[in-house]
Amino acid sequence: MLLFKTLDDFKNRFCYGRKWDRTLEAFEIGEKQLENVYINLGDSLVFKRIDYRENKKNEYFEGHRRYMDIHYILDGSCYLEINKKENLDIIEKYSDETDYEYFEGSGEKILLEKGNIILIENDEGFRFLKEENSRKIIVKLTVENNILINK
Repeated sequence: MLLFKTLDDFKNRFCYGRKWDRTLEAFEIGEKQLENVYINLGDSLVFKRIDYRENKKNEYFEGHRRYMDIHYILDGSCYLEINKKENLDIIEKYSDETDYEYFEGSGEKILLEKGNIILIENDEGFRFLKEENSRKIIVKLTVENNILINK
């Protein structure tokens, strides 16, 4: 997990590379896109904007292998719970078709506020505990060979 307080912090950390440029492009145009519609920016990145008006709480932790999640909080705040997958109990095995696996357990609770960006890596499971009255952009970024350039 990498947590950035501001977009500038994220830009300073990931200033080189096509994937990171596309991520920044997704952040820029995502605010103007239709809600809950995935947009494809090339072969390595999709994103969507979500507006939560009522509380959405995830019962289970989710994990991915082919894509990492990057969440950019546009407005409001939300609580995230995160842990290494190895510390969680698997309840639904990985599906190559959906790139999802599900877990039970507990983890570190983090408050994400307007302007924060969190990068969730493939060895982590996460769930959102509270997402009421918040807006965010979710980027799904391909992880090739499970190695992140610039990390």
